[in-house]
Amino acid sequence: MSLAWYILVLVVVAAAIAYVAYNYQRIRKMPEGTQEMIEMAGIIRSGANTFMKTEYRTIVIVVILLAAVFSLFVEKTSGITFLFGALMSSCACVIGMRSATYANVRTANKARESLSIGETVKVALCGGSISGLCVQGLGLLGLVAVLMIFGSVRHDVAGGGYITSLAGVNPTIMRISTYSLGCSLVAMFNRVAGGNYTKAADISADILAKVRNDLPEDDSRVPNVIADFIGDNVNDIAGNCSDLLESFVATISASLMIAVILFQQYEGKFTEAKEVLEKVFSGTITYPVLLAGVGLLSCLLGLFYADRKKMSDNPSRELNLATWISAGLTVVLGFGVTAICFAGVDGAVLSNEYGWTAGWVSPWICTVLGIASGVAIGSITEYYTSTEYKPTRTLAEMAPEGEAFVVTKGDAVGSRSVLLPVLMIGIALFVSGKLAGIYGVAVAALGMLAFVGATVSIDAFGPIADNAGGLAESCHLDANVRVITDKLDAVGNTTAAVGKGFAIGSAAFATVSLIVSYVGNYSAEMSLNIASFVVVSGAIIGGALVEYFSAMLTDNTIESAKLMADEGDKQLTPEVLAGQKTPDYNRMIELAAKQALKKMLVPSILAMVIPVIGGFLFGVDFVGGLLIGATIVAIPRAIFMGNSGGAFDNAKKYIESGALAGYGKGSAAHKAAVTGDTVGDTRKDVVGVALDIFIKTMSTVANTLVSVFRNITLIR
Repeated sequence: MSLAWYILVLVVVAAAIAYVAYNYQRIRKMPEGTQEMIEMAGIIRSGANTFMKTEYRTIVIVVILLAAVFSLFVEKTSGITFLFGALMSSCACVIGMRSATYANVRTANKARESLSIGETVKVALCGGSISGLCVQGLGLLGLVAVLMIFGSVRHDVAGGGYITSLAGVNPTIMRISTYSLGCSLVAMFNRVAGGNYTKAADISADILAKVRNDLPEDDSRVPNVIADFIGDNVNDIAGNCSDLLESFVATISASLMIAVILFQQYEGKFTEAKEVLEKVFSGTITYPVLLAGVGLLSCLLGLFYADRKKMSDNPSRELNLATWISAGLTVVLGFGVTAICFAGVDGAVLSNEYGWTAGWVSPWICTVLGIASGVAIGSITEYYTSTEYKPTRTLAEMAPEGEAFVVTKGDAVGSRSVLLPVLMIGIALFVSGKLAGIYGVAVAALGMLAFVGATVSIDAFGPIADNAGGLAESCHLDANVRVITDKLDAVGNTTAAVGKGFAIGSAAFATVSLIVSYVGNYSAEMSLNIASFVVVSGAIIGGALVEYFSAMLTDNTIESAKLMADEGDKQLTPEVLAGQKTPDYNRMIELAAKQALKKMLVPSILAMVIPVIGGFLFGVDFVGGLLIGATIVAIPRAIFMGNSGGAFDNAKKYIESGALAGYGKGSAAHKAAVTGDTVGDTRKDVVGVALDIFIKTMSTVANTLVSVFRNITLIR
């Protein structure tokens, strides 16, 4: 890839970062509102910052130790790129979280001042765009920097660590995979710790307020409520930013690694046409980076348009518009990128040797398939989780029958919602593979994530709106303000559910790409024998590990929620309930942080340790089976968790809005819906969102260490 293309991509990145800085300053200059709002927002901001600082004391130690291992034993510079990946991911999540803690109170105040849904949406979207553009901009910045500093992707080099030198280690590929792994590690820590924090606080707040004491949802007398506000930022913003950045980087990395594998596979066939092969290789390593660059440009234009136009009172339509513009521009500009990279290559070579059935446009068609799949999965998720459609409304109508009916129906909604997204993923993977082989699968995955800046921006809108609604309630703003923030909150729940569906779908594509890359790194035939007892045993264990991981996260969250509920009960004295005394918010915030940090290490490290142990003990085939089994089980389970949880949440909000005639807040039906929401909380915000990182991290670790496993296996 030529230096000119790198510079062009960096110009787009610079424009995105400049727009982020501009929006950040816009948010900071907006008024925060009443004195009570200012004080409450300060508590949320301080608590979120303190949690992140404490969490990173552990993350920094783990990252430095692993970086040393990579440089000493695998490849000299891979430790540096691992650190760089962790740094980029950390910057994106911290900037996104800080902007959200400023945007939440400004959103509530805009609703108070304007009583306009459209004006309020613009503030929340402005805050969300900071997260989205940071994710794509910083992820791409780090990768391009790695390629420029350490040299572009090459196929003809070998290397080793400072202490050991292993056969078959390609340093350029190792730098890319360790950069991706650094992003993965931070994402895993943020999702596990943030999920425990926010859902333990949320569940305990719901139990205390709605079930035990018949208090409003975000009543400031309940100390757990403030911890819940903080949790929205450390999980749904910081955790989501690092999650999607990791997916974005992983798909580009997989595309580049597969490009190298394909070159090595066909090198022997082109002894008399080496220049043709080199030209194809140059195109296959240029295409992913350029596609990511034009995708970022498309997101920038789409969000800029949404920010500048006058918003209507239909937030869903306005938010969807930004996504559609970003996706559409990515499709159009992506065609130009494909022409630049492949139009000059001999079509016979692409068709006959590489198996690109549609010639040079094959990668672009695969990219469009990925984009279409992402949009379709988002729409399917919206159908099953939004109050505008039948599944969630039917679930709410079950609430008068009691908790058992709600939970059972919610499970059915979640299970039913799995088929279509998985079908979309399967068809897109199959067609992409037929069109352009394993490279087509990789770029289809990248296509889904090429406009990730827009999807994260819309997703981040959700927790900002949720926090704004909570601030309106806890700071005793006028009921008309709460009507606006409640509508935004309901829309935000749907955008968050769509974002989770998108994250899971993209994880499926990314993981398949990484598995293909893993197999290609050790198998000249590019195949894994699934009839082998070694592969099957790995697949069975991989599927079981997904279930164990899910149970571990659920247990940790429920244990923390119980401790926080008990502490909240102690603080809800008659004086606090009468409004004569303020509860000890700091005590509750410290308890939430302590529990989350205590329980994050083992699940986070598990995803890294499993493939390492499997590879050293049983070899590369066993790890291949492990990855396949875990992926097959995790994808439908994650979709089920996310969609059933989203439906539970919005069914509760549907009743709270008064849409279910004869039943409202405080009714038996509402309490049954609250029980469903409590069940769904752990599903959608702890387990579902962590499963996709679990399989991606395992696949990235496997790709990084495949050369090690190939050299060192204890049981052969």
